[in-house]
Amino acid sequence: MAFQIHALPAEPFNELFQMSDSDLCARNARRVTVTAKPGTPCRVSLADAEVGETVILVHYEHQTAASPYRAGHAIFVREGVQQAHPAIGEVPEVLRSRLISLRQFDDEGMMNDADVLEGKGLGAALITAFENARTSYVHLHYAKPGCFAARVTRA
Repeated sequence: MAFQIHALPAEPFNELFQMSDSDLCARNARRVTVTAKPGTPCRVSLADAEVGETVILVHYEHQTAASPYRAGHAIFVREGVQQAHPAIGEVPEVLRSRLISLRQFDDEGMMNDADVLEGKGLGAALITAFENARTSYVHLHYAKPGCFAARVTRA
């Protein structure tokens, strides 16, 4: 089964870069200067931010389904980057190079399977995930910090 990894669009986050630090705090966000690479994966570009780059760390509700699995977590976004559009079946380096939690969901937002794996095996795992007819979409998380990485759909 073919799959498509989706980055987040930049537009919902653009205004954050113009806000003061106190306004960011009021929105559960923080301005952060990147100190190491890899280490700060952007959910818009699906690439690690560069050392010295300023990013925004913000709470993002990634699982909006009306189910017990409704969830959100902190994510990093970079300023002025274009939304990544990986090709069908492509796994970006930012995912291939990390330990990934793969969570499969059905049409009602109920988790039907989950796994943790090295990112280098992610392509094969996603193909297998979408062989399950109950799987409507998959959420990828960076397993160690537990934060949302990307949504994946059947292609």
